[in-house]
Amino acid sequence: MNDGISSSPIVRPRRAAWNKGKLTGAKPPLRLGHVWSIRAKLQLERRTRDLAMFNLAIDSKLRGCDLVALRVGDVAPNGYAVDRATVRQRKTGRPVRFELTEVTRQALDDYLRATGRSAGECLFPGRRDPNRPLTTRQYARLVGEWVSGIGLDRLKYATHSMRRTKATLIYRRTGNLRAVQLLLGQPASKVPFAILASRSTMPSKSQRGSRSELQGQSCRAPPGRSLWGKRCQ
Repeated sequence: MNDGISSSPIVRPRRAAWNKGKLTGAKPPLRLGHVWSIRAKLQLERRTRDLAMFNLAIDSKLRGCDLVALRVGDVAPNGYAVDRATVRQRKTGRPVRFELTEVTRQALDDYLRATGRSAGECLFPGRRDPNRPLTTRQYARLVGEWVSGIGLDRLKYATHSMRRTKATLIYRRTGNLRAVQLLLGQPASKVPFAILASRSTMPSKSQRGSRSELQGQSCRAPPGRSLWGKRCQ
């Protein structure tokens, strides 16, 4: 008996997959030329905060959540940037120590001088509340702006590209896996496969050296400058 009610099943629209149109998997690190291009662009546009954040992301090799959570006192306890800083990682709880190069220290000093932020405040505050740090989503948008600004595909790079950049360059130059683990704050039992994407990145014996992170030089840097901005002697 038909009472006027249709017995056909209700057709619901299918939800699009969360990763539709997105590139999943490990994001590649930036190349040395990309680093210099982004720095030059941010300097020309006088984006003081972005330049300080970009340089600090490259030098510190921190995850996005740890970078945005930094306080002024973590890198500039006396009002000016220090040579080395130590931060406890949120994910692992392990402390990680990193060096701030001359370029990064100068960018941080210029940023702190322009903003007047003190030791107890967030280093990179958010838009709505100056007492709350920048969110990881906002940081991810900035990374997308940086890479697309020099002609790169913003879908191929993410915040982890910042973390992997310097570690990858150091590994390709020295072949010292343990040094990379220490720089990233990872235990010896964990191999950073996301950074060592393939064995083709492994340098030959003639290319390996004992130079530390502080002494790393590269002939691919602009003339008269070393890998991370210091003047070549």
